[in-house]
Amino acid sequence: MGGIAAKLASKSAEFQNLFLGQFPEQQLKVGNSKKYYEILTDFDFISLKIQYPQFGVETLIRDYYLIDDPEILDRLEEDEKVDYGQVKTLKLIERTLQLSAHILNQDPNQLVGQLWGRLQSFPEPEIQKILADAVQSKSENPRFYPITATLTTPGGNLLRTLTGHKASVNVVAITSDGQTAVSASDDNTLKVWDLWTGGEIFSLTGHQASVNAVAITSDGQTAVSASDDNTLKLWDLQTGKEISTLRGHKDSVNAVAIAPDGKTAVSVSNSVELWTLKLWDLETGKEISTLRGHKNLVNAVVITPDGQTAVSASSDNTLKLWNLQTGRDFSCLNSYLKLLKLWDLETKREISTLKGHKESVNAVVITPDGQIAVSASSDNTLKLWNLPTGREISTLTGHNDSVNAVAITPDGQKVVSASDDNTLKVWNLRTGREIFTLRGHNNSVNAVAITPDGQTIISVSNNLKLWSLKTGKEISTLTGHNNSINSVAITPDGQTAVSASSDNTLKLWTLKLWTLKLWNVETRRETFTLRGHRGFVNAVAISPDGKKAVSVSNNLKLWNLKTGWQISTLTGHKDSINAVAITPDGQKAVSASSDTNLKLWDLETGKAISTLRGHTDSVNAVAIIPDRPTAVSGSTDTTLKLWDLQTGKAISTLSGHKDSVTAVAITPDGKKAVSGSADTTLKLWDLQTEKAISTLSGHKDSVTAVAITPDGQKAVSSSTDTTLKLWDLETGKVISTFTGESSIYCCTVSPDGLTFLIGEHSGRVHFLHLEGG
Repeated sequence: MGGIAAKLASKSAEFQNLFLGQFPEQQLKVGNSKKYYEILTDFDFISLKIQYPQFGVETLIRDYYLIDDPEILDRLEEDEKVDYGQVKTLKLIERTLQLSAHILNQDPNQLVGQLWGRLQSFPEPEIQKILADAVQSKSENPRFYPITATLTTPGGNLLRTLTGHKASVNVVAITSDGQTAVSASDDNTLKVWDLWTGGEIFSLTGHQASVNAVAITSDGQTAVSASDDNTLKLWDLQTGKEISTLRGHKDSVNAVAIAPDGKTAVSVSNSVELWTLKLWDLETGKEISTLRGHKNLVNAVVITPDGQTAVSASSDNTLKLWNLQTGRDFSCLNSYLKLLKLWDLETKREISTLKGHKESVNAVVITPDGQIAVSASSDNTLKLWNLPTGREISTLTGHNDSVNAVAITPDGQKVVSASDDNTLKVWNLRTGREIFTLRGHNNSVNAVAITPDGQTIISVSNNLKLWSLKTGKEISTLTGHNNSINSVAITPDGQTAVSASSDNTLKLWTLKLWTLKLWNVETRRETFTLRGHRGFVNAVAISPDGKKAVSVSNNLKLWNLKTGWQISTLTGHKDSINAVAITPDGQKAVSASSDTNLKLWDLETGKAISTLRGHTDSVNAVAIIPDRPTAVSGSTDTTLKLWDLQTGKAISTLSGHKDSVTAVAITPDGKKAVSGSADTTLKLWDLQTEKAISTLSGHKDSVTAVAITPDGQKAVSSSTDTTLKLWDLETGKVISTFTGESSIYCCTVSPDGLTFLIGEHSGRVHFLHLEGG
């Protein structure tokens, strides 16, 4: 117990409430900045306030905001204000707490690990004292803390993670003042977020099915949501209350756009028989008109800056221009027959025939002056259109696959396209010529956004990337989500981006430039980079003498760890190899493959000794029993199998998991095994009776790896739920949890049982120390 905790222990609950809740603000307001600074750099105070039921991490973060409060600062004399160096230290702590808030809200006991994982590299004396006090603080249970600062540090791109949705977050929109975001989710709700504090303001409930889209009026007061329940809803963002429900569509509503005056909205619905847009009066909640004409899915709709015209893009290979005053289609940019036709609907006469897109039109944007539209199509091209005349200006060719998204710079001079060919392209809108091709994504690029200053591009694939629009060079890669990213929005000041993901979270990112380097923890230098695989490296095992390693991808490679040189390549599997284990004598290895087989290899000759057949689906894991020539494998067929490595025959099958077996480890005495599964559980098995002893439940998503401590008493497991859990194998209870920043794919434990090494989907490697209890 620290000094503050000891003093408060003897005080009444009322006094504790007043002290923890008001003391920092009171000290700053009376000009006692020294005391304000001391209390907010005291680990004891930080810990107490986070763990106190009436407060928590968000109220603590507000204490640090006070140094930016003009109402307080304007009343202070210069010598009463916090000095520059102190402000820097307070900001580091504040931003650390912001990064960790979503974890500490769920589990305040992870405070020590979060501080150590983020602050070790900062030399400020107060920071180092906080860390020292943190690790010396008492804990009733064992706890993890990173040996090195391997969590995202304050000052990097990631600002906050917003959690609360229970299903995929489909889209996010930001108010014009940049202070508030609204997210829409498959959990049937919308959430309104304060981007300054990261707190949830409201949860907007009322839809009966997934919410697919949301738009915000220009004054930031109202939002319109579109849902699979066939309705739109109008929401008051000041109160969080529903204003009205807009009914009329006969199928899911997939998109919505609001006119600049905030009085009118256009919605898109798609069904097998009818593809319509509807025009709505937002003041009355009444339908103005139904816009019919598309012959296939409508993929996007935008409204011109003057609010007079809407442009819709469809899978019928057309774009349509709609007069929002009359509700009429006055121009159809049509390529259903590889042509475009421009019609005067008053005279019903054709004006002209134009060539156009040959496949689905996926997206459309309009220049700031409302004169030009740019469409993106599955025919691998973009087209520029003159909106007043409906004529095609030019076709932009160069992509090798479908173009999914398009964005225009604020000055209307350039356009950026995103494609299934894994690239983005920057185009000169005036000449129609390609300026740059941006390469770096290893998957389809699904969305793109440009900062308001026109300097930076954000692209969305399985991660986010920042690019310089001036040079075409990649600035940085933003990793942290552990599932597909569906949408990204940029605040009006261009400083912050918000991403929405199928991992049920939103993340706030700063768009300032930072870099990360990977170092050897002890020497701070790179030891070796082992190159040679031509696919994902899925697993690695080290020989008992520590001199060699075997890695697996679409083949196996044997490495000399002293020189970093490749010794040999072992080939024979017909599909990717998922796991490998080395026998205790270091002479052989067993590999597990998606081809449903395991293979036993002679590491001296590089030849396969035998093939172990029996599983009916991908083999994901393998371990070898220490004292006998027996292997244990885990498979997508939901079973484990025991194998006699001398005969290559299956001994027995262990059944019990309800989904793929993803990991397996064996206790040092060889009597028990622990398996991990996509069914979110672990199972402890008696290898002598071949029966399950217990089931360990606690993870919220697939278990990806498992390791057992040298004493055989505990197991550690990693999961795509971003956590590492330490288990007591006798009781089956969780002893301690560490939360990372993306899916954790692998874990291992040192011979002393106190150091744990884990690897994240983001590429981070964490060295964790186990202490306390």
